Amino acid sequence: MNPVTDCGNSLHSGTDLTVEQVEARLQKIIDAVRAATEARSDDSDTSDASPGDGVARATLTEPTFVPSRDREPPWAQPIDGPRRSSRFGQLLLTRGLVTVEELDAALAEQQQGGRRIGETLVEIGAMSSLDMARALAEHLGMPFVDLDERPPDLLLATLIPEEVARRYRALAVERWSGQLVVAMASPNDVFALDDLRVLTGYPIIAAVADAQQLGAFIERAFQRSGIESTFDDAVTNPEMDSDDELFADDANTNVSDGPIIRLVNALLEQAITDRASDLHVEPTSTGVNIRMRVDGILHDTFEAPLNTLRPLVSRLKVMGGADIAQSRTPQDGRFSLTVHDRVVDVRLATMPTAAGESAVLRLLDPVRSAMSIESLGLTTAEERRFVPAFMASQGAVFITGPTGSGKSSTAYAVASAINRRDRSIISVEDPVEYRIDGIKQVQINRRAGMTFASALRSTLRVDPDVILIGEVRDAETARIAADASITGHLVLSTLHTTRAAATPVRLVDMGVEPYLVASALSCIVAQRLVRKPCEHCARELEPDLDLLRELGADDAMLAERPTIRSGPGCTHCLRTGYRGRAAVFEIMPVTEDIAHLIITRAASSEIERLAVEQGMDTLRTAALRRVVRGELTVDEMLRVVS
Repeated sequence: MNPVTDCGNSLHSGTDLTVEQVEARLQKIIDAVRAATEARSDDSDTSDASPGDGVARATLTEPTFVPSRDREPPWAQPIDGPRRSSRFGQLLLTRGLVTVEELDAALAEQQQGGRRIGETLVEIGAMSSLDMARALAEHLGMPFVDLDERPPDLLLATLIPEEVARRYRALAVERWSGQLVVAMASPNDVFALDDLRVLTGYPIIAAVADAQQLGAFIERAFQRSGIESTFDDAVTNPEMDSDDELFADDANTNVSDGPIIRLVNALLEQAITDRASDLHVEPTSTGVNIRMRVDGILHDTFEAPLNTLRPLVSRLKVMGGADIAQSRTPQDGRFSLTVHDRVVDVRLATMPTAAGESAVLRLLDPVRSAMSIESLGLTTAEERRFVPAFMASQGAVFITGPTGSGKSSTAYAVASAINRRDRSIISVEDPVEYRIDGIKQVQINRRAGMTFASALRSTLRVDPDVILIGEVRDAETARIAADASITGHLVLSTLHTTRAAATPVRLVDMGVEPYLVASALSCIVAQRLVRKPCEHCARELEPDLDLLRELGADDAMLAERPTIRSGPGCTHCLRTGYRGRAAVFEIMPVTEDIAHLIITRAASSEIERLAVEQGMDTLRTAALRRVVRGELTVDEMLRVVS
């Protein structure tokens, strides 16, 4: 029995005691209290208090929460939990998560800032927040939940009101035996646990979770909940397509103005938050699919009732300046809006389909201050082949590839690199996607009679040094570009071809004489965009050397042990294993030998063979080099580069 309770019961037992006996028993109580206090002091940590009475304790064989339907989860096991280490810092040292020097530095930092030791270690970069959360779970003897390995049910998450979830950094992840499992960054906060129990009506089982994962999932849960509620409002509101709402003339109208306005703004905000480049509104026979393109891949996001289609598309048309009364022909539009203090340009394209009118929104950042040659990720060898071409005073540099391969971004990066006060740079684009100070950017307007060809003819009369052509689409534009490059101008342009060696053949097929093509071209760049492994979940794998050789890796590539990386997916990458994109380049300077092949109308295969002999890496070889450096997965290489 507890010695304090034992002594207290003796004092109140009604037995007659002498003064000496009472004093002896009181001293025994004092000694017991002192011993219990010292034990708690030794067992506590300066940064993390022990769990309160309302916290469910659990036995863990490992500090990992892996709920499964065919076995009991950690919180269903007996209450007899693991021993906590005497100090949290000692536990981190024992597990090899930090060094003595890092721990001393964190303790010194903690004394100045007063923050928890775990948070300080993460802040100074000594350990990851996920490792800190795992260690804290072991230290407290509590369950740990990895939200990346087991994403929570976002509908269940809304059991906790948004304000409370954000305040306590708490997310409901699962129901278990009549209890609610809640992932928390501070699971020993007894006041938070009491509030959650009252608000949800469930007994609470607290589990430790990574604060960064919690923040990402809380954001996603309540953004999605907000969009779904606006869909419900749009369906149930009988005035959802009123003229006042649809014809509100401000793209940044307050989100409380009406269900359709709130719906459109919520969708756009979600797309920008998810780093989407395009937002698709696609009608089907039963509903409306909302899809977003992230890192070049379309993802299903929401499904709306069919009766939201007409007011939704109408609202987008009004914002983009399209004709709301015309639904049988394709239309284009454009508008700008501000989300999270960021101005975003939106290009709208509508298309009539058998199921109804569809809409696609392209999201563009109008100001790209970080655009540079360095941001393209060129290797040293690629820079040696590419940079001299656009630093020259004349010649034509063509950037080629299919739609969505990043041609425009590369062209803008080149234009920014040569954008100096002693040069006059003019661009002719359709449309002007990104605005760059110091460059005179001309927008094509076919209704007014300004085409690429007519704009280029006018451009040549205003003394340009550099001409940037958004895209060569016809023979007249191609001929004007070639003429400009051999008359003392540097011409930058894009073209739709699959390989660098196919570009001269394509220009000849468009009607430009072979001798003019050979004289004008100075460099051709073919490129593709590939998804990069997610830095948060990518892990190094054992390289399969036989597979790499089968893909084309030579002994030089495999001289050092290749670094092969891949990720299973996490919250940061929308569970795809990829986050962000990089370009893979095939750079072909047009030498005299290659120019001779162009004049003789040689096939593109002959041109490519000679270029490879002169040091060019094909797209496949360039991609394979990224694979062995751990910058690209084998699956992504095979998806993009056939």
